[in-house]
Amino acid sequence: MLTNALRTLAPRVRTAGLRTSRLLSTTTRTRYAAEPVANHNKPTEALDSNTMPIYLDAQATTPLDPRVLDAMMPYMTEEYGNPHSRTHKYGWETEHAVDTAREQVANLIGAHPKEIIFTSGATEANNTAIKGVARFYKGKKNHVITSQTEHKCVLDSCRVLQEEGIEVTYLPVDKGGRIDLDQLKREIRPTTSLVSIMAVNNEIGVVQDIKEIGRLCRERRVFFHTDAAQAAGKIPLDVNEMNIDLMSISGHKLYGPKGVGAMFVRRRPRVRLEPIMTGGGQERGLRSGTVPSPLVVGMGAAAALAQREAAYDYAHISSLACRLIDGIQSRVSHVVRNGNPNHMYPGCVNLSFSFVEGESLLMALKNVALSSGSACTSASLEPSYVLRALGAEDDMAHSSIRFGLGRFTTESEVDYVVQNVAAHVERLREMSPLWEMFQEGIDLKSIEWSQH
Repeated sequence: MLTNALRTLAPRVRTAGLRTSRLLSTTTRTRYAAEPVANHNKPTEALDSNTMPIYLDAQATTPLDPRVLDAMMPYMTEEYGNPHSRTHKYGWETEHAVDTAREQVANLIGAHPKEIIFTSGATEANNTAIKGVARFYKGKKNHVITSQTEHKCVLDSCRVLQEEGIEVTYLPVDKGGRIDLDQLKREIRPTTSLVSIMAVNNEIGVVQDIKEIGRLCRERRVFFHTDAAQAAGKIPLDVNEMNIDLMSISGHKLYGPKGVGAMFVRRRPRVRLEPIMTGGGQERGLRSGTVPSPLVVGMGAAAALAQREAAYDYAHISSLACRLIDGIQSRVSHVVRNGNPNHMYPGCVNLSFSFVEGESLLMALKNVALSSGSACTSASLEPSYVLRALGAEDDMAHSSIRFGLGRFTTESEVDYVVQNVAAHVERLREMSPLWEMFQEGIDLKSIEWSQH
């Protein structure tokens, strides 16, 4: 049963197109069913101010699970004590709630609760893990290894380290988006302190061989960090089985609240790092500052739900991904899925549509919330650096769209998206002279374009 607080939010939730079935599901978009898409030249009507588009941007963020909100509400209203206050009941109760959340996050990844450090998000966790380890061991080891397709915050952290005199190796990836393990083995030096490779890529959904990377690092006595913002709660992770020494997790990527994340820091063998946030010495002295108990409780609840419903969520999302890909490819020609199809998280589907500008397709699909890449870098008109690292040509990189499927996505929403994507791609290609030349059999790569 939903709490009184959740019932208060129900009108807004219904306005956003959510329904209370298994949870609150982003379904029953019957208003879309009647929209004609066959007449390609008819402009799409402007959305009503109360109408929200179908949400397919789960890599940018996920909606807050109502059960998570249920768990958070008491700590935003009645149990508002500082979890670090040890002299009264308000502090004791919130401290107990934080400890419970710490245990829930630890259970999700097979860690000990004392190895979980709460942060403001995965960006802070990545910065702390990478800079912290590299700076602490700088005197003896001054080399870090990462890949060219990491999240921007990892790449920027490594660039900062380079400015401080630490050497950084950026591993290339193959056409499927995975690193070469033999090359990783060759690049590890006696002076290497850290290897940082993300578990699931945020743009193309490729899953790296984390277990084998961890084994190589443990053999060479090098610490292994993985950015698991897109992986935690979505694919199985076990820090001991995979020999992971540090891990970054984001709350809002697993149906929890924004503004909170977690960092796993192994105790045995002990990982030492220099903290970025200093002050009161909270979180084992690695992240000072008052722990935001409502957010932490929400993240713990989200982690517990993700662990309990992992099999159901994965099967549901896999089914939707097949429905989306098969539906689009059966209606639209010259569509390429980016990334290795054999090592892919199904909820992230990155497709390139030949002879179509990705931004134009995004603008045409007004009733669908999509992205052409990472939400952190999509403001740039430059082609995705992730797709460029895969060896994609500029035109294909510019034509990519990322479809993010999640726990609350429904079959009817996927069917609507397939229908609209097919219609708008056809319309945009009809306007493209390159598409016309291609159909006439002209080799576009053989054309010499004159500049004026």
